[in-house]
Amino acid sequence: MEIEKPGKQHLHQLKQLCNDAGIKLTHQRLEIFRELMSVSDHPSAELIHKRLHKRLPTIAIDTVYRTLTTFDELGLVKKLHIMNERTLFDTNVTIHHHFICSHCKKVTDIYWSDLDNSKLPEMVEGMGKIQSRHLEIHGVCNDCLHKSEE
Repeated sequence: MEIEKPGKQHLHQLKQLCNDAGIKLTHQRLEIFRELMSVSDHPSAELIHKRLHKRLPTIAIDTVYRTLTTFDELGLVKKLHIMNERTLFDTNVTIHHHFICSHCKKVTDIYWSDLDNSKLPEMVEGMGKIQSRHLEIHGVCNDCLHKSEE
């Protein structure tokens, strides 16, 4: 079940997913979900905690981590394990890839249907059952390039 930006139907879907999984939809989980659905960046658990702390001063970082892990297991978000970086969370659960700036660490979504639909090399197919594929392109974004020219 895919969840896009927040709305009554998305909250209903969240409640249904939690109910189906036997997970109580607490106020803190609901606020973490609302925060995730209100952003287009790829936040870390620490950043989500910082943003939520203004509204929920008693929320623990452990609660945020556990909730994000639960949301990942439910398919509401994807964990991004970017090389040598902390874990980030992506609310875009559609098939896509990422460009990561090595300077500012900004993560940008890339859609590349040719790659998604391409046949994998036999060597890879022979390794086992492929469950997903994800490409990370590392480089320097245009904003950082322009800053370095100034």
